[in-house]
Amino acid sequence: MIEIVPVHRAFLGGMVAGLMGLAVVAGGTASADPLPPAPAPVPAVPAPAPQNLGPELVPPSRYLAAPPAGNQIVPPATATVPGTTAPAAVTPAAPAPAPATSGTIREFLQSKGVKFEPQKPQGFKALDITLPVPARWTQVPDPNVPDAFAVIADRQGSSIYSSNAQVVVYKLVGAFDPREAITHGYVDSQKLPAWQPTNAAMTDFGGFPSSLVEGTYRDGDLTLNTSRRHVIATSGHDKYLVSLAVTTDRAVSVADAPATDAIVNGFRVSAP
Repeated sequence: MIEIVPVHRAFLGGMVAGLMGLAVVAGGTASADPLPPAPAPVPAVPAPAPQNLGPELVPPSRYLAAPPAGNQIVPPATATVPGTTAPAAVTPAAPAPAPATSGTIREFLQSKGVKFEPQKPQGFKALDITLPVPARWTQVPDPNVPDAFAVIADRQGSSIYSSNAQVVVYKLVGAFDPREAITHGYVDSQKLPAWQPTNAAMTDFGGFPSSLVEGTYRDGDLTLNTSRRHVIATSGHDKYLVSLAVTTDRAVSVADAPATDAIVNGFRVSAP
């Protein structure tokens, strides 16, 4: 299911969403015989200072500790309660795989024999997809987006390029590792003309493997700002590739930032 919501709903949802011990000895009254008088103190005779001793002749001091033997620091043993077992050692989490430098997600999955089945919003119930719609933006048909699931755009903007957001959804048929596949999430953007990245992250999105990359590229005489997210979502036994691209003319990107940020930050993908 896709839910296209006014942007103020997305904002409201986000706002709703931030001693010392003492020993006592019992017994009779203590007594003691008088002590004999202490002997008179003997004046101390200072030892003569060493004469003309070089560093190699300085007598060793008896207060210098001998070098400690290796591996003397031993961690204390952890006490265990009788009848229980010691806790198992914590295994460090495996590091996240490095982003791939070649091969788009589509190219990687096709190399594994995975088939792409484009999805349409009508009757789609495998995932819940939320796409915020800012003021002035409307849902539009766009023949320039192959297999479009949803496209919204600002047709009243001041640029000859209409700021837009595109969602594409594919059912992925075949065996593959989603976390390996998502490492290829940056590559399609890196192939854009004069691509200059400004931000990138490869962290889970709604509990699903995801990649996010932002930057600028050239389209004819225009420099465009774009934010692109890929999500590999699981619904039951099926996997889906959900992709969002939000693009605007850099010349109006500051003025359009409230709208584009609302889309990027309010976009959601979840299993029903």
